[in-house]
Amino acid sequence: MRRATLGVDIGTSSSKGVLVLPDGQILRTAVREHTVDRPAPGHVEMDAEIWWREFVELAGELTAPGDVEVSAVGVSGMGPCVLLTDDDGTPLRPAILYGVDTRATEQIAMLNAELGEAAILDRAGSALSSQAVGPKLAWVRQHEPEVYPRARRLFMPASWLAYRLTGEYVLDFHSASQCTPLFDIRDLQWYGPWSDRIAPGLELPPLRWPGQRAGVMQREIGGIPAGVPVITGTIDAWSEAVSVDAQNPGDLMLMYGTTMFLVATVPERLTSELMWGTVGAFEGTRNLAGGMATSGAITSWLRDVAGGVDYPTLLAEAEASGPGARGLLALPYFAGERTPIFDPHARGLIAGLTLSHTRGDLYRAVLEATAFGVRHNVDALRAAGARIDRVVAVGGGTQGRLWTQVVSDVTGLEQVIPSRTIGASYGAAFLAARLLADVSIADWNPAADLRVPDPGTAALYEERYRLYLDLYPTSREVVHALARSQHRTP
Repeated sequence: MRRATLGVDIGTSSSKGVLVLPDGQILRTAVREHTVDRPAPGHVEMDAEIWWREFVELAGELTAPGDVEVSAVGVSGMGPCVLLTDDDGTPLRPAILYGVDTRATEQIAMLNAELGEAAILDRAGSALSSQAVGPKLAWVRQHEPEVYPRARRLFMPASWLAYRLTGEYVLDFHSASQCTPLFDIRDLQWYGPWSDRIAPGLELPPLRWPGQRAGVMQREIGGIPAGVPVITGTIDAWSEAVSVDAQNPGDLMLMYGTTMFLVATVPERLTSELMWGTVGAFEGTRNLAGGMATSGAITSWLRDVAGGVDYPTLLAEAEASGPGARGLLALPYFAGERTPIFDPHARGLIAGLTLSHTRGDLYRAVLEATAFGVRHNVDALRAAGARIDRVVAVGGGTQGRLWTQVVSDVTGLEQVIPSRTIGASYGAAFLAARLLADVSIADWNPAADLRVPDPGTAALYEERYRLYLDLYPTSREVVHALARSQHRTP
């Protein structure tokens, strides 16, 4: 019977599982789609039991043929999230998701005033934003006094799965480094003076590296026997970077998904008010990272608005529209924005509309908007001192050629397209395989294609990028007023 590792990733819109043979060959994949809950404006949550149920379903489906022996289990998931449980690991409320949840703006201002913005950036590596865990814990303390006093443990999707599988309460160093400002990124440990102040009574988990063993399966689940080792796991974007060998100094990973994520690996700690400074997936590595609140989510929205037309049709129409979308320019801030503007009240905008514009022009405009957003983040990374020698693209958005080509044309960057772009679940399976053997992700997942910028579009996109940078500040006051009215709408 063949041996394989199982990787499962809990994402924003779906959970994905993959069975991988020792040489990196993908044997089988499976997906479970889900939705998030939006109980109030700016609130984005999810029931953690969905994560567990979908893991069990994926494990059962992938092992059902009975032709493989699962030798190790890898886990990853969206983050940083806030799942609070009691002493027994029972959730006390739905998990509060990462930067797309913007509820804690008042707590961000409060903590900045109490602790000092400069001190937070220096010690935690990142400025407080909607991505930060600390303000969301403070929000629960303030707004849910019936919940917080019972809270004893803090989980994210990967650590929740590891706990349910092994009984071990652990978190990886990278995820901890996104628990701003509870973690000291210089000394790589929880910072007691601030964690005790923000989250009193909460037992913060022991820390391990993402690929280290969390424990072993306590019981058989879906064809995976008891005793099989399970890794600690990490946040999906970092697992995805591992999956495409983009964790070396000078590497930049672009993750094309529901949101767009950028992870630059740097040789030493860098900090920027506009980006997130984090610990890397591997011991001794550091990252400077960014994330857009929406990217693929906008294309899904536009497809639904257009009556559910299929993506190949929309992509063909967008390609026919041509560079510049026949004079349209969009801002991709449909759910606020994370880096580099950190504005939860930003909103999407499509400028230049006429009666002659088509849905293909609209689709082209939103693809170009995400590309301008990527360039804005790349400019911020470089301004902070990050060197970008190699760009690797990953995620579902790499399946078609147009989106990645537009990003290369707008940014002027070549992008390596790996052989396998399945994403974080593949990275989790690789990290699990490393528990058992000395394997290389470069051997598992070599480069398959390359996107090269078209010099013929450079002048046009340079002009449009300058207009893009102007459009946000010139429309911000009006958009913020509209955002306030949306928050008042039942």
